[in-house]
Amino acid sequence: MEWYMFSPMISRIRVGQKASTPGFSRILIRRPEGLYWSGGSQSGKVVEIRDYLFSDIWTIYEDEECEPWIGLREQMEPREQDMIINQYEDLTKNE
Repeated sequence: MEWYMFSPMISRIRVGQKASTPGFSRILIRRPEGLYWSGGSQSGKVVEIRDYLFSDIWTIYEDEECEPWIGLREQMEPREQDMIINQYEDLTKNE
């Protein structure tokens, strides 16, 4: 099991995966539309990036709640990669 600080976790989590803090006190899921809280009083709400999240450590995993979005991963990831490459190429052309 790998543990991440918040920023690296954001760069590693894939569509359909969850991330939790130790003891599952905070759980979020990455859906195609973004990051959402999973469980607790904030369940289903968009994750707002706040200072306190940066001091947490997170692990990434999948469970049965993730299954509906895992199929979309293969469709989304090549498109995301293309967007990143295009942004980089645009940036380097303008230098």
